[in-house]
Amino acid sequence: MRNRPENHLFYGDNLAVLRKEVADESVDLIYLDPPFNSNANYGILFKEPDGKSSNAQIEAFEDTWHWNERAEDAFDQVQRSGNTKAFDLLNAMRGFLGDNDMMAYLAMMAVRLLELHRVLKPTGSLYLHCDPTASHYLKLLLDATFGKRHFQNEIIWSYRRWPSVSHRFQRMHDCLLFYTKRESGNLFNTLTVPPSPSSQKRWKGALQKVTFTAAGVRNPTLESGVSLGVAMNDVWDIPIIAPVSKERLGYPTQKPVALLERIIAASSNEGDVVLDPFCGCGTAVHAAEKLGRQWIGIDVTHLAISLIEKRMKDAFPAVTFTVEGTPKDLASAYDLALRDKYQFQWWAVSMVDALPFGGRKKGADGGIDGLIYFNDHDVASGKMVTHRAIVSVKGGLNPDTAMVETLAATIAREKAPIGILIMNAKPTREMERRAAAVGIYRAGVDETFPKLQILTLADLFQGLRPRIPNVDRAAFRRAAREATVYQASLL
Repeated sequence: MRNRPENHLFYGDNLAVLRKEVADESVDLIYLDPPFNSNANYGILFKEPDGKSSNAQIEAFEDTWHWNERAEDAFDQVQRSGNTKAFDLLNAMRGFLGDNDMMAYLAMMAVRLLELHRVLKPTGSLYLHCDPTASHYLKLLLDATFGKRHFQNEIIWSYRRWPSVSHRFQRMHDCLLFYTKRESGNLFNTLTVPPSPSSQKRWKGALQKVTFTAAGVRNPTLESGVSLGVAMNDVWDIPIIAPVSKERLGYPTQKPVALLERIIAASSNEGDVVLDPFCGCGTAVHAAEKLGRQWIGIDVTHLAISLIEKRMKDAFPAVTFTVEGTPKDLASAYDLALRDKYQFQWWAVSMVDALPFGGRKKGADGGIDGLIYFNDHDVASGKMVTHRAIVSVKGGLNPDTAMVETLAATIAREKAPIGILIMNAKPTREMERRAAAVGIYRAGVDETFPKLQILTLADLFQGLRPRIPNVDRAAFRRAAREATVYQASLL
């Protein structure tokens, strides 16, 4: 077991987290995949326990950018940053593009790139992942922020996917813009790929001892000093994650672990710190943990944070990390409820290990914020069947019997055996009486469970959870368990 500080997962705006939590020149490698696809909304896909696609698709984040007060403020922050080259470029872009969605995105990115440059060590590297929609603009921003002489590569990640009907060539690649903090002397481990067939024939005996992984290997040599591999070039042919792959967790922009392993192996060493400020479903921190690095992940949605928590614990049962920014007491939970009711709902649902349901569209959830699947014996058919327990979350401080009546009506409408009401306030006696009047659910031979259960946030912080029989965990896509012993070499 390697001896290193705890890893960190932060919920919040990465700009604020970087400024508050990440020290100057403390990070060895930065990978970021900032979303940009105008007018697109991304959802996290879940599945029913039987493996079928679930209608519990959550609109995780709205990837639309508009020129508004936030964009104007970001533009102003770049102006006041002292980096005249970055502001001059951003100002020129604004004159060319105008105050539109792309300009809003670039302003928001520019102020964050300045912070990422600050936290990067002198020997460190940054890889910005993007598609051709905005790669040319982002490269100019990186030239202004890091310096054009610090540009190392435009890496083309080439992949195949099901082609679509189009009046242009099929788009089958993304770009990785590779920059370093200084012009030379940055940390870089040369990775190699298998040599040509003729070279393989000459070195057959030696090559039997070498395994070339998706990430590549550090340059192995014969005793005579002859290289056993060819230095890797800037076109990487790595498959995307197939829809049926066990690696896929349902996140819309999920990248393959092999891609991140290659980046991390090339530009960091064991024990180094890897930062992903847009960590999504956590592929970068997963790869960092797998390769023995420290890591910091930041994301602005509780859905992503809870997904990464589950992913890391499934893949690395002994992993240790802290989660910052999520509610740790009643005051912070209520504060989140006031600031963003959807983030509050997703956090509360994750506290009871429920599948989040619905999204940001008004009325889309039908009064359902989460689902807990469970199995029970059906007397009529004599078979085990899967049921759904409904979770409803209320963040207000004023208890109301309407909360119970609404959930009771939803239970009846959905023919659900059990409903869970999670509320901030303490329920009144009348609410408890009406909840009890909904009745009892009988499971197995002699087990009974209240059909409508009320849990407060105080209950959750004390470790109390819903009473539900035979909970079915198959609805959550689990990350495959990784080897518990880190291999120090990729050989």
